[in-house]
Amino acid sequence: MRHLMLAAAATLACAAPALSENRIDLIRPDAPELAARGPHPVGVRAQSFTDPDRIDVIAAIEQGGTPTAERVLQTEIWYPAADGTEAGTTYDTILRDGVTPTVLTGSAARDAAPAEGSFPLVILSHGYPGNRYLMSHLAENLASKGYVVVAADHPESTYDDQQAFASTLVNRAVDQRFLLDSMAGLEGDLGAITDAERAAVVGYSMGGYGALIFGGAGLSPTALERTEPAGFVPPAGLLDRLAAGSEDHAALVDPRIKAVVAIAPWGRQHEFWDADGLNDLAKPLLLVSGSDDDVSIYDAIRQVFDQTTATTRHLLTFDHANHNAAAPIPAPAEAWAFSETLGRAPFDHYADPVWDSVRMNNILQHFTTAFLDQHLKGEDRGAFLDLVPDAEDGVWSVDDAGTPDAAHNYWAGFPERSAKGLMFETKPAGQ
Repeated sequence: MRHLMLAAAATLACAAPALSENRIDLIRPDAPELAARGPHPVGVRAQSFTDPDRIDVIAAIEQGGTPTAERVLQTEIWYPAADGTEAGTTYDTILRDGVTPTVLTGSAARDAAPAEGSFPLVILSHGYPGNRYLMSHLAENLASKGYVVVAADHPESTYDDQQAFASTLVNRAVDQRFLLDSMAGLEGDLGAITDAERAAVVGYSMGGYGALIFGGAGLSPTALERTEPAGFVPPAGLLDRLAAGSEDHAALVDPRIKAVVAIAPWGRQHEFWDADGLNDLAKPLLLVSGSDDDVSIYDAIRQVFDQTTATTRHLLTFDHANHNAAAPIPAPAEAWAFSETLGRAPFDHYADPVWDSVRMNNILQHFTTAFLDQHLKGEDRGAFLDLVPDAEDGVWSVDDAGTPDAAHNYWAGFPERSAKGLMFETKPAGQ
């Protein structure tokens, strides 16, 4: 028994530095192939963008009418950095409780000189609440592979600025379009390397809600006609510009967006879309979900998968995972402790009861890389996207030299025995 206790203590001691550093850049030895970091060092810069005349939903709720105000989006921009750049950045942020400070550690270099070249743009959009660091593992990973990645703090939807849900319903897709326009107009050395004509949006939860709207899925009459509950429903008319078939929504959808990744997208469970509205989404689509999602509801996400018939789409499912599947960074060490503000530990905002967070992050990095390479860079990643739907049905069959034979149909890029608990389904346009 003493030997077991000593071994356990040694294991914890070895794990403690990584935990205390709150690393967002871990790649497990059993990670799928495309999770590995790419050839570029990564730089990161802070940048704010101001929309001078946005409808102020909070003021409209309180006083009526359609008042407008400046809307400031604070962002981080990750990008391929010049050869020889050495990592050295930490990220000062706060936890889900809105007050507890934490420091995250990654592999970027603050304000590094950019690499030479032109790189597609990826917009990352957090949930409600969240912040610009919630998917920073994916941001750094994609930047190392030749993407410029921007993530914003969405006002009224962050840990320390969580206000009426109605604001997020109205603003999220508009924020995403504003980020695209702002990055397209960015000047200086970062603007010079950013190719906003080849862009994608990746959204989690309410970010996924916005991504589907921005991608072309306008809202249903049911969404526009809701009158309750209070705080959930925007003042009359404010959602109209997102309505399926409206001129305003048609003007919001942008041809520069070449692909959409929606992770646990919120909304179909409350009939915010119907089949007609979802059928208007014509961008290639990657959906990601846990089979036990009880927030966005897995069956509703499958409806999105079934009803986006105008495009080829994929659905990656983590068996038994809940709403936190794949998107959030691993829970910072401080999130393990009880929070007086929340009345519980913030741990459950980041973690899943069944799946390891780093494992899920790596799988998301792999599939997002394949999907974006295919649609933004024109690279042939079909082998990683044309899979036996249920990983359990995959057969690992190689000869003594490790060469796959005719019977081998295991998921491409996954080491033997490592694709357990996953589904990857594809439906072509028209079906």
